[in-house]
Amino acid sequence: MTAQASVDPAEVERFSRIAAEWWDPRGKFAPLHKFNPVRLQFIREQALSRFDRDAGARAPFEGLRLLDIGCGGGLLSEPMRRLGFQVVGVDASERNIGTARTHAAETGLDIDYRAGTAEALLAAGEPPFDVVLNMEVVEHTADPAGFLRDTAALVAPGGMMVVATLNRTLKALALAKIGAEYVLGWLPRGTHDWRRFLRPDEVRRDLEAAGVTVQGPFGVAYDPLRDAWRRSPDTDVNYMMLALKPA
Repeated sequence: MTAQASVDPAEVERFSRIAAEWWDPRGKFAPLHKFNPVRLQFIREQALSRFDRDAGARAPFEGLRLLDIGCGGGLLSEPMRRLGFQVVGVDASERNIGTARTHAAETGLDIDYRAGTAEALLAAGEPPFDVVLNMEVVEHTADPAGFLRDTAALVAPGGMMVVATLNRTLKALALAKIGAEYVLGWLPRGTHDWRRFLRPDEVRRDLEAAGVTVQGPFGVAYDPLRDAWRRSPDTDVNYMMLALKPA
């Protein structure tokens, strides 16, 4: 496999065209800004438990390395750095990385942003990470199974990876594709291809084949009354999974 095998150039170009809007909470990435709190809470809770860290500490994850693969403009990388992680943010789009670097510099955060791929990190012999964030990326790749395998290989022994994606159900087609893109206009049309959504059993199969223990799925649902996302037993649309590598 080449270092670019999982990259879909059309998907990279789609997000590159709107890279400047990553940090506008009312722009094209507004849904991610609303989605971020529930993602951050889940990641923090799981990492505190996995590494037995003090929840009351100002930066509980000092000394741990984190990879944010498909980091976009850095919406997760920045809060992870504030929690103490040494953060490497990687994205296949040079324009996304440019936006992420600029914003981090403006906020005084030292984050190692790189334009590249998971395959390239492996090929270069990158040391493994305690935590890998694989959030809303796999459904945009050309080879989901290979991408999950390669990102799992970047997890250090005793480490963890959080995977978030969309379920391939009729409910997800109605809400995450037709509703979000064509009815409500939450996302630019063409952001998602429902045929690329992954069922939890498919993610589990590919991760277990990579030698990790899988927990979940953990559902995430939108609460229209509060205009906010929350954890939910409903995994029909959005869900997260946890991959744990043996020590």
